Amino acid sequence: MFENMFKSGCLVRTAHVILTWLTTLVLFLHNTDLRKCQERGDLVQPVVFSSVVLLSVLLYFTVSLMDPGFVLSDSDTRGTSVDSNEELEKMIPQDHSSLKQRRCGYCFKLQPMRARHCQTCKRCVRRFDHHCPWIDNCVGERNHKWFLLYLCVQFVAVCWGLWSGVVFAPTWQLWFTQNGFLLGAFAVTAVFSVVVLLLLCIHLYLASVNSTTWEFMSRQRIVYLKHCDSEENPFDRGVFCNLWHFCCICGTVAWERIYVRHTNGAK
Repeated sequence: MFENMFKSGCLVRTAHVILTWLTTLVLFLHNTDLRKCQERGDLVQPVVFSSVVLLSVLLYFTVSLMDPGFVLSDSDTRGTSVDSNEELEKMIPQDHSSLKQRRCGYCFKLQPMRARHCQTCKRCVRRFDHHCPWIDNCVGERNHKWFLLYLCVQFVAVCWGLWSGVVFAPTWQLWFTQNGFLLGAFAVTAVFSVVVLLLLCIHLYLASVNSTTWEFMSRQRIVYLKHCDSEENPFDRGVFCNLWHFCCICGTVAWERIYVRHTNGAK
């Protein structure tokens, strides 16, 4: 039973919620800007901060529980399959063996381009980015934008909490004596601020160049990228188009089409 709970991510998600609201509670109970606003009767800042924290928790559960883009069956790949699209097949040069769909060696499903099998989820994921242990879910084609939005909101929340937790005192010894619990909350928010900032910068960059963590880290092992130059990305259509597509376009994408157009255009 406990093993199933852990596999389902229940313990990880519970820990996230407890840590988030416990830190928020400490910020409201100690001598912080949020507490001072409360005492003055100015509830705008406390309410907005609580709303940001609540939004971050809701986005966390959204990213954690939603389908990241699992490949459900062979028929699920037909919309992007090279072999089933006559128009696309005419565009493909004879030497493009990297465009032929491969059957996954683990779940035996046909993999669309940019998909990868996650051994933790035990399923293939479209436009696979990485498996995130903190959300206990993959980041893929369907939830990557929500993951980035979650990082943005989480960064605002932790930075706001970090700034609110900065309390001045006549001496450091007095500050440490009076703010033991606040020091713990300050340390947690400081660590989270650094981690979330790094993740946010990385994923903003990847979205702007239309790449994924897996493609960036394992370029030499990916068949459809092996023949490309070290700085060449066949899916890059410019920063504006990349960000527009990443943020505003929903649904699956025939990456084979974009790949072939780039390859033909480069010749």
